[in-house]
Amino acid sequence: MAIKYKHKCARCRKNYVVITYRTRYPLCYDCQKGEMVGEIKDPKMKKMFNIPEKFYRESTFLRSIKINYLRFGKLSERQIETFKKAVKTMKDEEKS
Repeated sequence: MAIKYKHKCARCRKNYVVITYRTRYPLCYDCQKGEMVGEIKDPKMKKMFNIPEKFYRESTFLRSIKINYLRFGKLSERQIETFKKAVKTMKDEEKS
């Protein structure tokens, strides 16, 4: 498990973001919220992205996948699989 620490958002410089050494450009949820707005027409994707806002707030990975889908209109099978795995892990952690 990677070491996590807090760093100020690179865009607004107000909010702190929990990051690891791999994070190159830390962005807070408030700065990325505008990029996550868009219409999802595919019913499978709509169902996949219909998760609690709390999960998007906590995970930069989940936000980036949704933004990439809205930007490019598709995802690879591996991205979809990893997204679902991450959501399942977060739901399991929330239960226990």
